[in-house]
Amino acid sequence: MIIIALGANLPSEHAGPPRATLECALAGLQARGIAVTGRSRWYESAPVPASDQPWFVNAVASLETDLAPGALMRTLHDIEALLGRVRDGTANAARAADLDLIDYHGRVSGPDAWPRLPHPRMESRAFVVKPLAELAPDWRHPVSGATIQELLRRLSQDQVCNPLPEGSRKGGCP
Repeated sequence: MIIIALGANLPSEHAGPPRATLECALAGLQARGIAVTGRSRWYESAPVPASDQPWFVNAVASLETDLAPGALMRTLHDIEALLGRVRDGTANAARAADLDLIDYHGRVSGPDAWPRLPHPRMESRAFVVKPLAELAPDWRHPVSGATIQELLRRLSQDQVCNPLPEGSRKGGCP
């Protein structure tokens, strides 16, 4: 299974509010021949680390593609840029779109590889673990072997991440 995390806390000039922007990101993947085979509910989460920037909309999705991990990551970055993400080197900055490769068929890469697999900080982030538990309740961390339920129990209790009600999308995809 290929798993990506989606997040946004700024509106996109091209696609509208964060949730609509992330739905456009999923549509952009499909337009490039990458099958979106599942998606968690949308979640609202406080920024990590804590800051005064706007809260995020997050989800995880499962994909099917023949692209190698690096090519898939480049595609995710291309879609981010199309939706208005500017990478200026500032860590944890507010952004219109953030697409992260979380797992690629259980592949494990070394610390100097790009992209790092599995995503090196995913297990400590409620905005990834909670939606992933919903999407793939039998998933195990490829390095530690921890179940998704174990990862849920280990999360810091100060991270706020709650499901949003489903609703219609506002905005249009570029």
